[in-house]
Formats: sequence, C-alpha cells, structure tokens
Amino acid sequence: MNIREIHENKKQFLPLLLLADEQENMIDRYLERGTMYVLEDGGVKAECVVTDEGGGILELKNLAVEPEAQRKGYGKALIDFLVRQYAGCYALLQVGTGDSPLTVPFYEKCGFVRWHRIPNFFTDHYDHPIYEAGVQLVDMVYLQRKLCHPACTTGSGF
Repeated sequence: MNIREIHENKKQFLPLLLLADEQENMIDRYLERGTMYVLEDGGVKAECVVTDEGGGILELKNLAVEPEAQRKGYGKALIDFLVRQYAGCYALLQVGTGDSPLTVPFYEKCGFVRWHRIPNFFTDHYDHPIYEAGVQLVDMVYLQRKLCHPACTTGSGF
C-alpha cells in the first residue's frame, strides 16, 4: 500500500471524487486549493482532499474509496495517514458530511466527535436531492478530531 500526493491533473480522479461529493461544481470549490492524496494498492483504491481552513484547522473535504475496495480499511488508512502527516502542524482535523447512518459512524470509529451542523446545507447547495443509505441528506454535520497533544497551542507550527 502506497499513499502519494497528487500535484497536477487532480480531475483525472473525478469519478472517485464524485463518489464522495456528487456535484462537480462543489468539488471545484476546493480541489485546486486543496492537497490531494491517493492510496494505491494494486491500483488506485481511494483518495482524499484536505484544505487549510485557518485557525489550526485542517478540513477533510473529500474521502472516497472505490466501491469494490470499500470496507477493507483503505478509508481508515487515509485518515491515519493524515493524522500522522499533519500532527504538530494543525490542532484539529475536521470533516463535514451528510447525516448518514453509513458515514457518521465511520468517522466516529476513526476518533471524530460531532461538533456542529449547518442546517439545509445539501438542499441549499446541490441541484438535486442526495440520498445515502436510503436517507436524504439535508444538514451538513461537522465532526472534529484533535491532531496534536493537548499541550499544543492553536497557531503553533504553521
């Protein structure tokens, strides 16, 4: 298994990106300013995009695993990689996602805790209803995970 950063032609992974964010214009809002990683294991199995949101916060904007490779630990491996890669540089790793019975428990198992929600995010920003596991996604749920030792102070190491 190998994780590498993608510097150019990030849209070559658009089909994978669209698994986690169904609308291309929403992906366009963060893709170029974000840092993208792909996980390879006999081919690309997963990808993620993170952005610096300021104030010591690194945001996971997109995390997707090829359907045939799901539930094999690739998503968790990418999160573990991000935690190792950015600990000491950021205080928090956060993710915004739909309130889905599949996605939220995954992040909670990876050490994230619910932080806040943005009402009607999906209905206000997407041109079609989005469903996951039979549930229409309406609100954006934000979860956070500490990245550094509690002695860290926000802003150090930036």
